Amino acid sequence: MRRLIEIMLVVAILLDAAYWTIWFSNRDWIASEHRKAYYDFENAFPLADLWLGVACVLALVTLRARRPSALLWLVCAGSAGLYLFGMDFLYDVEHGIFTKGGGGAFEAVIVALTLVFSVTLLRWSWRHRGELLSGDRAGD
Repeated sequence: MRRLIEIMLVVAILLDAAYWTIWFSNRDWIASEHRKAYYDFENAFPLADLWLGVACVLALVTLRARRPSALLWLVCAGSAGLYLFGMDFLYDVEHGIFTKGGGGAFEAVIVALTLVFSVTLLRWSWRHRGELLSGDRAGD
């Protein structure tokens, strides 16, 4: 399971970077709406997503190095993801984003992946906290 967690972290880092690269270069590919309010909402996320990305990178590095601080970074990444999930989900439900064609479906996938990723990280980290803190081969 440790390997799956590492893969999930890599995928999260890559998706985060890809999303923001596309958002700032050709947002029509991924925008669910084309209203100023929606753009303003999305434009409030890069710093929070950067924090999530940094936490994922540090979680990956410390997990692979079997450092006790891996627990901290896994919890940071999982918590950051849950917070972002909550913000995105509530906005999308309140504004009917999920029902807006392909962009809405894409947004629903992002929100669902964020929830699954975050809960999986937090659950695995907590269940293996002893091994993580001692540097043992947690979850191998």
